[in-house]
Amino acid sequence: MVRAAVIGCGDVSVVHLEAIRRIEGSELVAVCDLDPGVARSVGETYGVPGFTDPLAMIESEHPDVVQISTPHDQHVDPAIACLEAGVAVLSEKPVAATVAEAERLVRWSAEHPEATVGICFQNRYNATSVAIRELLASGELGTVHGAFATVAWHRSPAYYEARPWRGQRARSGGGTLINQAIHTIDLLQWFLGDVTAVGGRAGTYVLGDVIDVEDSAQLVLDHPGGVRSVCFATNTAAVDFPVGIEIAAENAQLSLRGDLTVSWADGRVDVVPERRAESGGRSYWGVSHELLIADFHAQATAGKPFWIDPAEGIKALQIIEQVYALSR
Repeated sequence: MVRAAVIGCGDVSVVHLEAIRRIEGSELVAVCDLDPGVARSVGETYGVPGFTDPLAMIESEHPDVVQISTPHDQHVDPAIACLEAGVAVLSEKPVAATVAEAERLVRWSAEHPEATVGICFQNRYNATSVAIRELLASGELGTVHGAFATVAWHRSPAYYEARPWRGQRARSGGGTLINQAIHTIDLLQWFLGDVTAVGGRAGTYVLGDVIDVEDSAQLVLDHPGGVRSVCFATNTAAVDFPVGIEIAAENAQLSLRGDLTVSWADGRVDVVPERRAESGGRSYWGVSHELLIADFHAQATAGKPFWIDPAEGIKALQIIEQVYALSR
């Protein structure tokens, strides 16, 4: 039985807490939050003790795995503290609020290859993402020409007012790119290869009275072999439109918008359905968090490294920080 604990009891922690309860062979043993009232309330909800100090939690409950879902600027310090206490760590994205801070965890991980530490880029576990990777690896698509992606979502002033850190560059590191579009940027570089050049701009067009980070951005990314991807992201859309990724290749056009449609040059059309989450307030996040967490628990139990480690997870953050630098 994997003994798991969660640090940070904000919105995204619900996904971690519910996943741990559903994974066979895993059990939630504790929660931790800087706010004692939140720690106590969430602990009572899930029937486990609540703590405000991660090391006190580890000493008391002896978890095998700690999952971190704190604000971006609070990822690295608790991660390293838990790792040095001998506990495997799975952190929410991004690795940190800045590349410089993220590099601390990258260095720690490289210096301690025996430790199991991972970053939550759960969309890599989507059925559609796996299918795209397999198609690209098979060579069936022929020459890949490029890709286009959109993340057009809606975030109201109330979203930021409820959790002010989300709109504060000093704490979040940025806006729509680092908090919403980072998963899509990660997929583009995972599909098409490490980014060799970055162009783009980020700006604040609607929410400037509420936030000091961007609410919209456009990116142009170059990949090996002359392949280029283009991405537009915004939090100013009327509603949350489905995230879209289009990949143009010699033998087929791939259209990912919920399900994956593969339109072959010879007229065939294949559809890969995405897994559907249970209905509820977090259903748009899908089910892949649970798949990633279960995989991480298995690797941690075996004492093996996790494939989405800090060195892998920092790539999307590096791309985003380059766009911020260009925007300044």
